[in-house]
Amino acid sequence: MKRNVFKIDYWLLAPVGILVIISLTVLLSLNIDFFKSQLLSVIAAFIAFLFFSQLSPDFLKQMKVPFYVISLMLLAIVLIIGIESRGAMRWIELLGVRIQLSEVLRPFLVISFAAYLSDRQYPTKRTFFLTLGLIAPVFALVALQPDLGNALIYAFVTFFALLVTGFPLLWFALILLPVTILSPLLWLLLHDYQRQRILTFLDPTSDPLGTSYNTIQAIIAVGSGSFFGKGLSEGTQSGLRFLPERQTDFIFATLAEGLGFFGALIVILSIVFLCYRIYIVFQNSNDAFSRIFAACTFGFLLIQFFVNIGMNVGFLPIVGVTLPFVSFGGSSLLSNFIFLGILSSLSTSQKHKDVLVIR
Repeated sequence: MKRNVFKIDYWLLAPVGILVIISLTVLLSLNIDFFKSQLLSVIAAFIAFLFFSQLSPDFLKQMKVPFYVISLMLLAIVLIIGIESRGAMRWIELLGVRIQLSEVLRPFLVISFAAYLSDRQYPTKRTFFLTLGLIAPVFALVALQPDLGNALIYAFVTFFALLVTGFPLLWFALILLPVTILSPLLWLLLHDYQRQRILTFLDPTSDPLGTSYNTIQAIIAVGSGSFFGKGLSEGTQSGLRFLPERQTDFIFATLAEGLGFFGALIVILSIVFLCYRIYIVFQNSNDAFSRIFAACTFGFLLIQFFVNIGMNVGFLPIVGVTLPFVSFGGSSLLSNFIFLGILSSLSTSQKHKDVLVIR
């Protein structure tokens, strides 16, 4: 039977709409160019959402091998012809637009991952370790950029999805035990700036004009916002640019300073409602592919929300993780809207099947 044109899950879009409006408002208060660029990114990302929301889940499953192979090739190409910025090579330029492929490729890799696992009827040890083998080159290619934050997010979501799928906890211990034992060696493999970020997290006041500067300024910005905030464009830390990366990594501190606890609470409640709606899609899914994809989407968004807000309030070390749907940047926005578009397709397809069963 034909699907209705633009049949989408509006409950997934409602909290995202609030987050995007807040994002555009904050960016407009910072710089008109930020606003214009992000508005164009929102329009492009929403078109991508509409496109992927209309694709059949069966078609997406059939694309698992091409998506995986092409994703690995593109991640490898970044290391060869990518644009270097601040010691990292994470971007390529296409038609004058910089794209971070480790962000954009997430939903396509999750499709491959979910389709592979859903084809296995039982959680065997062979499937468990083969799955880790499939994600290992992705982890390695992203870590080599270097982008340890994104690489760890990929690893976390993989383990989360495997756990939700029903693999025994003992098998996870077989992986985590040697990693724990070798952790001193892993410390030596980190770049100097990565080690400094961890040390700064343990002692935020150790170098107030150096490695601790970002953390201290973010905490000051969040705390100075009080309940209703100083008002957009009135914040000292963000307005006078004491706060670094005020439009990307530290946009939560920027909006907390301008809109206060009230504005930050609206953002957090929108995030909670979005995660709840993704959980509902997961819970209502009757097939393994939809459940695994929903679980991965939940994991990707939740860990980004948690890490970004955590580092803005000094609860976690500073890593290059954006606040989904709020931070400035087209790659993250596009990736997350594609995630939601596919989720919408899974949700509406499931409702359509339920109707057919009732009849």
